[in-house]
Amino acid sequence: MKMKNLIPLGLLVMFLVAAQFSSAQTVDDVIAKYVSARGGKTKLLSVKTIYMEGIRQMMGTDHIVKVTKEQNKLSRIDFEMGTQNGFSLVTPTQAWAYVPFRSPNPLPLPPDAVAGMQTDLDIVGPLVDYAAKGHTAELVGKELLDGDSCYKIKLTTHAGKIIFYWIDTKSNLLVQSSQTSSGMFGSSSKKDPNAPIITLYKDYDAVDGIQFPHTIVTKTTSGENGGGGSTTFDKWQINGPVDSALYKHIPVVTPAPAQ
Repeated sequence: MKMKNLIPLGLLVMFLVAAQFSSAQTVDDVIAKYVSARGGKTKLLSVKTIYMEGIRQMMGTDHIVKVTKEQNKLSRIDFEMGTQNGFSLVTPTQAWAYVPFRSPNPLPLPPDAVAGMQTDLDIVGPLVDYAAKGHTAELVGKELLDGDSCYKIKLTTHAGKIIFYWIDTKSNLLVQSSQTSSGMFGSSSKKDPNAPIITLYKDYDAVDGIQFPHTIVTKTTSGENGGGGSTTFDKWQINGPVDSALYKHIPVVTPAPAQ
């Protein structure tokens, strides 16, 4: 082949390679689309408190669940189990768990568990404005989940916690996350303490102009039932007041906020 014929061929190859890189998605591209799909960065960062109430189906039984969060300050889950009430509580400096049939008193969690649960304090999630929060993110690639194409993102928090996220390539919404965590009530698996907890996010709908999943399903890869279940939320309030009593590690009857 003559040299003059090789030049156009070389230019064509360079053009195709450049086009491939220019069209490739970066992790920031994917996260930006996710943030936009949920309502936009400004709208998301305006959320300072949230209250959610719903029903959790776990091991064939329904439980009332009430979630109260104040951005970077509080994450509390109160639940009713028959005639008994329990709760989980996370603040920047402490975490407590109270399950009446396991212990007569609330139990404090160790410092390493408190550090690992700080992402619970982030109402809109660590992906939103992740760099400003001190996290790093990497686009791992694409995977199929139930036949749907998803971007897979690896996020490492400033505390070193690793969370994987799957974002649907069509809706640009989060559909699954995975993380290894001892959790609020002990390990996700007695057989395998490192078994990741899988969380599925379904039934998105707008609350005050922000897309939230109204059904959240948790399960473990170990196949055990501990910690697994499905919660459907039907009561929401954004930026309402938070009762200071919820910061205390005592059972509190949490009323639904006034509409």
